[in-house]
Amino acid sequence: MAYDLLIRNGTVIDGTGAARYQADIAVAKGRIAEIGKIRDGATKTIDAADCVVAPGFIDPHTHYDAQICWDPAISPSSWHGVTSVVMGNCGVGIAPCKPEAREIAMRDLVNVEGIPFDVLNTGITWDWESFPEFLDAADKRGSSLNLGFLAPLTPFRHWVMGEASMERAASADERAQITQLMREAVNAGAFGFSTTTLNQHIGYQARPLACRNADRDELKAYANVLKETGKGAIEIALTKKISVMADEEEDLLAFLLRESGRPVTFLALFQRDDEPDACPETRRRANALPGATPQTSPLALTREVNMRNPFTFASFPCWGRVFADKSREAQRAVYADPTFRDAFRGELRGAAGFSDKNWGRITVHEAHRPEMKHHEGRTVAEIAQERGKDGVDTFLDLTLEDDLDIEFVLAQFNTDVKRVAENLCDPRVLIALGDGGAHVDMLCDAGYPTYLLGTWVRERQIMSLEQAIMRLTSQPADLFGIRGRGRLAIGNAADLAIFDPTRVGSASRGERWNDLPGGAKRMVMPSRGMEYTIVNGEIAYAQDRATGSLSGKVLRS
Repeated sequence: MAYDLLIRNGTVIDGTGAARYQADIAVAKGRIAEIGKIRDGATKTIDAADCVVAPGFIDPHTHYDAQICWDPAISPSSWHGVTSVVMGNCGVGIAPCKPEAREIAMRDLVNVEGIPFDVLNTGITWDWESFPEFLDAADKRGSSLNLGFLAPLTPFRHWVMGEASMERAASADERAQITQLMREAVNAGAFGFSTTTLNQHIGYQARPLACRNADRDELKAYANVLKETGKGAIEIALTKKISVMADEEEDLLAFLLRESGRPVTFLALFQRDDEPDACPETRRRANALPGATPQTSPLALTREVNMRNPFTFASFPCWGRVFADKSREAQRAVYADPTFRDAFRGELRGAAGFSDKNWGRITVHEAHRPEMKHHEGRTVAEIAQERGKDGVDTFLDLTLEDDLDIEFVLAQFNTDVKRVAENLCDPRVLIALGDGGAHVDMLCDAGYPTYLLGTWVRERQIMSLEQAIMRLTSQPADLFGIRGRGRLAIGNAADLAIFDPTRVGSASRGERWNDLPGGAKRMVMPSRGMEYTIVNGEIAYAQDRATGSLSGKVLRS
């Protein structure tokens, strides 16, 4: 018979962890039809000699909820062999949403996920109100990748409670209404729900993100929906102190596992210089709770700090003033205020991940005024010493001198290669946290699959290529219940990543592009050595460019 697509001479790594082997793969009607030595022809043939043919990678932690409205290519994930993405993480999203609550939903994304308001206001199509309508709109719009959705708790609470959702727990009647909405979402195809407890997750008007106000009665009701339906998972940004699981957080994790009967994946494991035993201890606690899966990243958490949207410092209570009124004039007044500076100094003492001793980890990345350009590439510590001032005053003085347009780079976590490798090599840890679509002005970690394969597998040899591909494919598929994907097997969807193992990779930092709605800036991460990304049998990415294919599907649990 003649197939639609034939991939010849490839080295097949099937996503199960099994050893590689040489074979051809035939595709018909979007599915894998045959694996082996294939004699029949095809409408299109790819010669994959010297390349690995693997299942398409599944990125379980993205924030493409808004970007799918204006970017059907789902860039840059499609450049890195990713064929399926899961969005709606961290309890924040844009569905369900009544017309009168759209600004609240967008402001939540601005504050929590670092996406500019003008981009959201221009780019979001708002061709839905309910969560099932959101999935249907995505299906109708089309995408180059498969789209999976978690139900983010914040907009569900907004829908029922209005602004009270940002102030208190739900009443019994409100809880029943939210539970019904959650049940409808899971029945429509949501792969579970997400929430957060993190202090830095502040939303509209610098108030706590609504899901943070959900009490145990609420969480029990929503978790019970997953137990009743027997599907889905819970994603939670759990550890208020990065990588350190407190006793009450461990108790909450156990509670969610018990009440849902489903997997719970939580954020986040990042290696810390100040607490080197934090990750091993948190892994130990999680391993004692069957179904608990921490998430980590293979990348150093090195991010740009934009002083108009300084998400990096959102966990410091005194910075609430910066987010409360985001006009340039108001922020300029806060940065100049000696009271604010003194409060920041106080909160820096003993702060997690960054303290008043770490100004050597913040570098001036870009200044806009000509007289400020000579500072680029220098650390705040160096400039402070030159000026005879402390780090706080120097940091904020530089900000004011460049009229708040200055951008810094902060090297924060995951800098010790040996300790990061411990997280990556633990098979019970989910390698993820690409955050695709979020923090667009600061970083782009969506290239983490090719970075894992290039830097950690080929160069540092911390695990086999078979193990790494399993961690990027069948592991996330199994955790969320994404069936028929994540493994190369006859009858499964023809989602494939074809790459040159001698070249595959990406840099640790991205490039600046001005391709958001309205021409706004974002960071993107190009790939190396990724020859083809194939989604449901059609080529979505080839020869370093997206093809324009819209073969992706909305995945439904």
